[in-house]
Amino acid sequence: MIKRGLLSAAALVLAVSPLTTFADTGSKLLATGGASTIEGAGGGGIVPWATLSSYADTGEWGATVNISEVSVDDFRLSVQGASFSWSNRVELSYAQQTFDLSTIGGELEQKVVGAKVRLFGNLVYGDWPQLSVGAQYKKNQKFALPSAVGALDDSDTDWYVSAAKAWLDGPFHRTWVANLTVRRTRANQIGLLGFGGDNEQNAKWVAEASVAAFLNRYWAVGVEFREKPDNLSFAKENAWKDVFVAYFPSKAVSVVGAYTDLGSIAGLDDQNGWYLSLQAAF
Repeated sequence: MIKRGLLSAAALVLAVSPLTTFADTGSKLLATGGASTIEGAGGGGIVPWATLSSYADTGEWGATVNISEVSVDDFRLSVQGASFSWSNRVELSYAQQTFDLSTIGGELEQKVVGAKVRLFGNLVYGDWPQLSVGAQYKKNQKFALPSAVGALDDSDTDWYVSAAKAWLDGPFHRTWVANLTVRRTRANQIGLLGFGGDNEQNAKWVAEASVAAFLNRYWAVGVEFREKPDNLSFAKENAWKDVFVAYFPSKAVSVVGAYTDLGSIAGLDDQNGWYLSLQAAF
């Protein structure tokens, strides 16, 4: 059954795309603007990449709006976000997350404000990978449940470093893109269950990675992995994984769908399902 959020997402992209088709969407190659993560930053679905959102190159500005849905066995995450980037150097992003506790009952909310800066390198050109640093300030809007299960704080900041590189004639004569991110965080379930806990109070470094291969200019397939801290004793927290398909019909619109494996969430195991994200860029 198609969720209401997905219908809203389709309407948003259809409404925006006629405007963005005629706008200057930047000088970078198709698909190098990536997609939007569930935390608002440019990247894959669950991992921020060193690339910046939109297609703004040197001396240009760009922006994106996006909407995403993640639906697994006992939970649903809805995300609305936007980003602004300038000169392929700086990215600012925002995301509003609503986490529907379908089986348990109730919902959690979080706002994420992010910033990313490209330090050096280029995704496509030159020998060095593109290297960026970023921060995400997260504010949990409904802290009663996270506090009850042992979370210490309702807000905190994640810090990360990402490196990304594309090979235009990689294995099997396909274009390949790889990204590695290391993040310092104390977020429980990316912050939806607060920050820190009775198992671990302090932030720790975790690894995240994405690899994608382009079947042609418009279609790509790939995998993502996101390690996460395990701060709360009441329920184990697992790494997140997905297998995705991305479609870039133009610089104005991108669509990403995925099969997701989120492991155990709040004591409920085997949270598997799907992910869909629509982005409009201008």
